[in-house]
Amino acid sequence: MKYLLVYYGGGMPETPAAQARVLKQWEKWFTKLGPAVVDGGNPFSGAVNKVKEDGTIAKGPIGKRASGYSILEAASLDKASKMAKGCPIIKGGGQIAVYETFNAM
Repeated sequence: MKYLLVYYGGGMPETPAAQARVLKQWEKWFTKLGPAVVDGGNPFSGAVNKVKEDGTIAKGPIGKRASGYSILEAASLDKASKMAKGCPIIKGGGQIAVYETFNAM
């Protein structure tokens, strides 16, 4: 099964040296997960619109703004959630929502 990790919060440090350390932590985490990483994803830029039921478009997120995503493959939601516990965003004060995707037959 595939699982979508949606990141909330966290952030990139201001100095180049600190940014390099954080990027190294992400690289190490992805390497540890190996082939379970289907799509390493990307951080979001912050630009976000919502499309409402009536078709109108408004600026801003629906609820809390997400800061990025990744897609993992795992045997269960619990296993994917355990993999997510090692994500560097948690050390940076962020949180992760782990969504199980629906696999069509």
